[in-house]
Amino acid sequence: MTGETQKTDKRELILDAAEALFSKHGYDGVTLRAIAKQAGVDVALANYHFGPKRDLFDAVLMRRAKILNSWRLDALESVISDAAPDAPTVRDIIRAYFEPILTRPHVEQPGWKNYYALIAYVNNSPEWGGKLMTQFFDPLIERFIEALKMALPDVPDKSLYWGYHCLSGALTLAFAQTGRIDHLSKGLCQSDNLPDACGYIVDFVTAGFEQFDDNSRNNDDKKTATLSSAAAE
Repeated sequence: MTGETQKTDKRELILDAAEALFSKHGYDGVTLRAIAKQAGVDVALANYHFGPKRDLFDAVLMRRAKILNSWRLDALESVISDAAPDAPTVRDIIRAYFEPILTRPHVEQPGWKNYYALIAYVNNSPEWGGKLMTQFFDPLIERFIEALKMALPDVPDKSLYWGYHCLSGALTLAFAQTGRIDHLSKGLCQSDNLPDACGYIVDFVTAGFEQFDDNSRNNDDKKTATLSSAAAE
């Protein structure tokens, strides 16, 4: 093993250890010393590779964010291309958002479970959610919103953004894998079965966005009927 490979391996060990500890204890509950101990390296090496704890925290978030963004963007661009020159369907857009991150074999890996729990923690925190999620995920989300505007041209932007807010909440809870639904369903559903959850979430979120479209059309029909009535009078 070369010296460069050893450096890479130790860097990954530090990231893995930080990811596991941050996901369990949050940012404030973890020290660089604890991370170094779990990684089996000297704390000076963690400082050497990443600097202060905040920089290490960002590095942990960025490592897998790039992968998730790539998977979802590839899926989205594929459905847009396949539908051209028409707009993609709402269901295809929502499937492109969820399926790459909830149905692939990686969801069973401990590292990914830790990362998803960490994302749930960040996304649910006023301190971290705004800035960090904006930094790492907003360019991708903006592309999804653009696709939804293509599929739902009559739906007001405000509805689309609130719809995304609800979508994000469903994903955050799925990532957290709290076991709450296991208890509520008396074992019928398992929160750690993300592929199973995916189908239900896609159905639910798709129906929500499509309801916005129905509401917009109904409002337009009411406006037309009111104008016609006024003209007749």
